[in-house]
Amino acid sequence: MVLLDIEGTTTPVSFVYETLFPFARARLSEYISTSDAAALFAEYQCESTSGIPEWQGNADDLSSAAHYAEWLMSVDRKSTALKELQGRIWERGYASGELKGIVYDDVPMVFESWKRQGIPVAIFSSGSVLAQKLIFSHTQYGDLTKFIAANFDTKTGPKREAASYRRIAAEMKVPCASVTFFSDTEAEITASDEAGMTSVLVVRG
Repeated sequence: MVLLDIEGTTTPVSFVYETLFPFARARLSEYISTSDAAALFAEYQCESTSGIPEWQGNADDLSSAAHYAEWLMSVDRKSTALKELQGRIWERGYASGELKGIVYDDVPMVFESWKRQGIPVAIFSSGSVLAQKLIFSHTQYGDLTKFIAANFDTKTGPKREAASYRRIAAEMKVPCASVTFFSDTEAEITASDEAGMTSVLVVRG
C-alpha cells in the first residue's frame, strides 16, 4: 500500500499558500457558522501560546471565531476545526470554478502505474478529507479520486506522531511494514519510520 502526503508531494506548496489559503482567509467571516465557532472555541480554551487574539463574548461568537481562525492561519496551525471550515469554503470555490486543483505532472502517470500493479493508494494530509477530495477531483488532469482508496486527516492524529500511522494501517487492515509513505517533511518521515513503515522523503524542484 502507498500512503501519500499532499503539500509538496503531490501538489506544489505554492498552490496551497498562494491560492487556497488566501481564498479561504478572504471568506472566513462570510462562511463561519456557530458550530465552527464552538469547535474553534474548544481549541482556543486549550491554548497555551501567547499572542492569541482575545476571544470576546460567548463560545459561539462569530467575530471572535473568525479572528482566531485568521490567527491560526497566520501561524500555520494544523487545527482540525480550521481545516473543516476551510474545506467547506474551498468546496464553494471549486463548485463555482474559481478554484482548480493542481498536481505535479507525474502524479496521474504514477497513479495509473500503481493501479495496474494493484497497489492501493491512500492520502494522509493535515487538510480535511473534504479538502483532499476536492483537490484530486478538480485537477488539471481531471478527476483522480478513482485512484484513491482512502483519505485520512488530523482526526486520525497528528502527522508527526507514529501512533497516527499505526491507526491508518490498522484501519486499512494492513501491517505497517507493507506501507510506503511519501512526504516532503522530515518529521513526518521520522514518525512513519517509527511506526514501522517504509518512508520516502520527496524533494521537489
